[in-house]
Amino acid sequence: MPTPKKKTSRSRRDMRRSHDAIDAVAVAVDKKTGEFHRPHRAFKAADGAYYYNGKQISAAKSKE
Repeated sequence: MPTPKKKTSRSRRDMRRSHDAIDAVAVAVDKKTGEFHRPHRAFKAADGAYYYNGKQISAAKSKE
């Protein structure tokens, strides 16, 4: 098994891990329905239709 030639310093190790922190998920509020959703993504509202940027982009599918 390969072994490192030199010890990695705390500084270099921590610089490598600088992007590993978990950020809070971005949330936006829809203009029309007032529901929470991820920004820049189409989402399915309670009525079953898909919305993007406050506009309905597909009709709700009816169950028959």
